[in-house]
Amino acid sequence: MERFINLRGEDIPKYWYNVKADLPFEMDPPLDPQTMKPMDPSKLEVLFPKALVIQEGTKEKEIQIPQKVREAYALYRPTPLVRAFGFEKALKTPAHIYYKNESVSPTGSHKLNTALAQAYYNLEEGTNKISTETGAGQWGSALAFAGSYFNLDVNVFMVKISFEQKPARKYMVNLFNGKIHPSPSDFTNYGKQILESSPNSTGSLGMAISEAIEYALSKGKTHYSLGSVLDHVLLHQTVIGQETKKQMELAGEEPDVLIGCFGGGSNFGGFTLPFIPLKMKKDALEIVACEPTECPSFTKGEYKYDYGDTAHLTPMLKMYTLGSEFIPPPIYAGGLRYHGASPIISRLVKEGYMKAIAISQEEAFDSARLFSVSEGIIPAPETSHAIAGVARYAKACAESGEKKVIVFNFSGHGLLDLNSYVKNINQN
Repeated sequence: MERFINLRGEDIPKYWYNVKADLPFEMDPPLDPQTMKPMDPSKLEVLFPKALVIQEGTKEKEIQIPQKVREAYALYRPTPLVRAFGFEKALKTPAHIYYKNESVSPTGSHKLNTALAQAYYNLEEGTNKISTETGAGQWGSALAFAGSYFNLDVNVFMVKISFEQKPARKYMVNLFNGKIHPSPSDFTNYGKQILESSPNSTGSLGMAISEAIEYALSKGKTHYSLGSVLDHVLLHQTVIGQETKKQMELAGEEPDVLIGCFGGGSNFGGFTLPFIPLKMKKDALEIVACEPTECPSFTKGEYKYDYGDTAHLTPMLKMYTLGSEFIPPPIYAGGLRYHGASPIISRLVKEGYMKAIAISQEEAFDSARLFSVSEGIIPAPETSHAIAGVARYAKACAESGEKKVIVFNFSGHGLLDLNSYVKNINQN
């Protein structure tokens, strides 16, 4: 059995897959925060290119990937699917474990799949500046790279605790000619308000989103770019799951369990949504989101309409949420520190197509260290939550003797997060 299951360049998907075309229910619409009625999509055009606004609401099953975006994808796609023989041996499990390695992108994570698409559509519409938020810095560095690739000016508001914990990410943003600000910052009015009332605030993704939106609305020819949660972001990420389906066919196996870490939903959705048609035929297929116990949107949150940011500038979204005012503790998995969740994933969890489990930071790092030693690749703290979920299922197989096929998304490497590993080891 081959360790690496690779595709050819011509196998890079030509279309993004829109799961809404196959869902047996209608999604709840975003609400206008001023009227609390379904939002007129055209209102979003002040923040996003029209093409992305259309993608946000469409039910068309396949959205053609622009040629220039496919050419950019060819820098690193198709990404390999890897049989984790070493991890299987370390866990003494009869299960077959595979991982889709998205860490081979130029910035080390899955985030580039939508960053390149969003930068392209902004360029096509004549936008020359984009602003965004970032948690752990993977999204910010990806958008900075995409901005450099398509010649756009990029401003990134990075959650302050991650800004301090992960300096290499801000250096990467600067390397790709992006500008980066710790959030809350004195760069926006909202940031100044936060600092006045809470000078030592460690920040949150909700705060950083508010600052990035304020910046975009206050500048000419500037749009806002989001790295997760919204439908068009998950749409762009479906290249992951589409490739994985082909690679599993080449491996001659069908997944019994699909696992990904979960913060806002981009890597998890991109990996699992193309498998929803299979789930509809194979009810035994388990699709599992691994979220941190410190920010448990699914396992402790409510399913309701809520704002996507703390300043309440965004539309109201129907999702699992801990509340837009929730400030998560400063865990190392900064990309998972979001109070809400993708509306699509939230609804699929609510309807029973997917489920969520909570993983502690300690369990995530323990599994990550074992994976690093047995597989020779260091996971990001976010990805480590998925690996811990895989370990739980693999250990259960070891006890029961079941030979399940477990496939997970290796969303990013941890080469820029080694200080997190060192601090976690010292704390334990």
